Amino acid sequence: MTKAIILPYRGEYAPGGVSPIISPKAFIAPGVPVIGDVEIGEDTGVWFGCVIRADVHRVRIGSRTNIQDGTIIHVTRDTAPTHIGSNVTIGHCVLLHGCTLEDDCFVGMRATIMDGAVVESGGWVAAGALVTPGKRIPKGQIWAGNPARHFRDLNEQEQAFIPISAANYVKHAREYLAMGL
Repeated sequence: MTKAIILPYRGEYAPGGVSPIISPKAFIAPGVPVIGDVEIGEDTGVWFGCVIRADVHRVRIGSRTNIQDGTIIHVTRDTAPTHIGSNVTIGHCVLLHGCTLEDDCFVGMRATIMDGAVVESGGWVAAGALVTPGKRIPKGQIWAGNPARHFRDLNEQEQAFIPISAANYVKHAREYLAMGL
């Protein structure tokens, strides 16, 4: 079985070189490239077909975060790192570029979050949404559309789902690790 592709980077951003730092308790799917100035916390799952490239700035990913299949995470040279907190669920085929996802938020499938945007703890980005540069998604709100706008406030069930989703994917990542992947 092919392992994840963990690559150092040496260039203008990191002349002395920088290598990813990944918790041994994180699951990185086989074939996933993780490049450059990346840190990934324990019990995080990075699923099949993802790319994490931090060659011109840093990417920080907390613990117990789920990054589903096909997601791309990148940065902007010198101006926009990408920070992803803990207990975050990121749906399939999401594009994250130079943004911040605080702890305990949710990003739906095929959403795009651009430079300088922030999803606050307890915020929700709907599937397919385009969060434009510098936008802030407040706690307790769902933003949807292209460009994303406040759609409505989260109901109690949706608020309760965010930590449940994160916990379910921690279990799933641990199953894959136990299989030796």
